[in-house]
Amino acid sequence: IGPEGANPPINNLTADGQLVGFDIDIANALCAQMKVECEIVTQDWDGIIPALQAKKFDAIIASMSITEERKKQVAFTNKYYTTPLALVAPKDSDLTSTEPSALAGKTVGAQASTTQADYAQNEYGKAGAEAKLYPTQEEAITDLTNGRLDAVISDKFVLMDWLKKASDGCCKLVGDVKGTETQAGIAVRLEDTALRDKLNAAIDAIVADGTYKKIQAKYFDFDIY
Repeated sequence: IGPEGANPPINNLTADGQLVGFDIDIANALCAQMKVECEIVTQDWDGIIPALQAKKFDAIIASMSITEERKKQVAFTNKYYTTPLALVAPKDSDLTSTEPSALAGKTVGAQASTTQADYAQNEYGKAGAEAKLYPTQEEAITDLTNGRLDAVISDKFVLMDWLKKASDGCCKLVGDVKGTETQAGIAVRLEDTALRDKLNAAIDAIVADGTYKKIQAKYFDFDIY
């Protein structure tokens, strides 16, 4: 299983090198449901699909949004969660809207090769914002807290978790980005349809038996399925 390992609370390494997060707990629950032994191998986001294709691992469980472009490269399971994109800004920012017109003249950070990067470049970029892309979510957040960005766009619950636990009160949620709700799926190689089908059955099973809800409650106080 290949997560990124740099995207709390979804998948990240602790100070002592432990891999933790929602994706990791879901991966372990799915492996238990399928009665298989799984090894988890972290991979930088920008090389995660090539690493899957090169058989470094057999499935990507890394909060990857299901998109038509990615479907040309990988086969996706059904969704295992749904999230809108959201925008955060410094608490003293004059930003009160996530509409593209409100970001004109602003610099917006996002993790590269993601749906939020696409939105930052295409929608905000067309409206006159500068989109600045980073290898990891954490690097974008660091530049926001250090005053080098006007806003960061990302998955809403990644940003909510950061605001609650690690932002030191520096920043605020501007709001959801309208029309950006996406579904995250597990990606396998295009030819691995049997594995995809087994994973779909396992997702259905952990939702039905309450395992999914228990994992969700550990990280979020709202429904993400």
